[in-house]
Amino acid sequence: MAIFNPVINTPVNTQTLPPDWPGGFWWHWVLFTLVITIVVIMMMIGNIYIARRQIGRMQSRVGPNRTGPFGLLQPVADGLKVLLKESITPAAVDKPVYWIAPVIALFPVFGVFAVMPFTNGGMLANLNVGILYVVAISSISTIGMFMAGWGSSNKYALISAMRVVAAVVSYEFPVLLSIASVLLITGSLSLNDIVLAQDIPFILLQPLGFVIFFIAGLAEISRAPFDLLEADQEIVAGFHIEYSGMKFAMFYLVEYGEAFLLSSLITTIFLAGWRGPVLPEWLWFILKVIIVWFVMVWLWATLPRVRIDQMMALAWKFLLPLAIINLVVTAIQVLTLPQDSLWIMIPVNFAIAAVLILFWSKKFFRLGWGRVEV
Repeated sequence: MAIFNPVINTPVNTQTLPPDWPGGFWWHWVLFTLVITIVVIMMMIGNIYIARRQIGRMQSRVGPNRTGPFGLLQPVADGLKVLLKESITPAAVDKPVYWIAPVIALFPVFGVFAVMPFTNGGMLANLNVGILYVVAISSISTIGMFMAGWGSSNKYALISAMRVVAAVVSYEFPVLLSIASVLLITGSLSLNDIVLAQDIPFILLQPLGFVIFFIAGLAEISRAPFDLLEADQEIVAGFHIEYSGMKFAMFYLVEYGEAFLLSSLITTIFLAGWRGPVLPEWLWFILKVIIVWFVMVWLWATLPRVRIDQMMALAWKFLLPLAIINLVVTAIQVLTLPQDSLWIMIPVNFAIAAVLILFWSKKFFRLGWGRVEV
């Protein structure tokens, strides 16, 4: 089967799975769902191991190296520890809200991977509105986090939950605008079609969009340096301070699941997803995800945590204006350039990105980044 690739104006061979995939029988769907779930969980466990070892190296500390060869069994030991820990429920909590919050926070993370193309057509559902599905479903986790803060009857947990909501609301706009710039080029909302359109990876066609998406994505999932929900000196340990045992472990999985999801989205939207020479498609996808995760942990181990006022200022005064300008520039380029000459966008957009970031950074700091009026 061939589809029209709007980037290069030529047909592209799409050797997708059969139309009745996974086979027309209900147990095939269940099996494929289990496979995706197991892969996601194993990647989460792998990411935890990589993060601990990488931070240990970068900060000249000893990472986990005693449990199994090279510390490979440390995530297993951590899992057994939380399984055996006593689950304590404080007396003052709103029990229905308190108990259901971890479930609502966790399951949307797994649901998003139903439309993630691990290979060409290798997904549970190739929705023609895949991006809209991802944006809508992934936001549900925020509701679970706010429920956890509210239901805990703890002012520190509530403050942390409100910070999570504020971050998602603020940074959702730059994320959506950077995705919209990509959609103008591809003309499709399907994640698989977005990958097929990347004969030139969109990180080259959309360098500014990539930077905006990466920074805003880190802030949305509260990864360093935007991990203000875990600012120990202010709010102890975040919205899940009153959770223990498996309920805490579910929030822990949400944290790493969202990081894996962000790495997968960056790989799919900007790094040509599963596409690559020689190696199997699924292996290319995993390697690219690991590289993005490595960069995320690198920032985690290196950068200090920003203040909440700096975090809000970065979204509204810096990323949002740049995302709007990038969207307008991309729209003009798509309308004026021939479809087989969009490669011209590479040097032009890199120059525009450098000038805008330099100019807006100076203006941003001149306006008083994160200045607190007393």
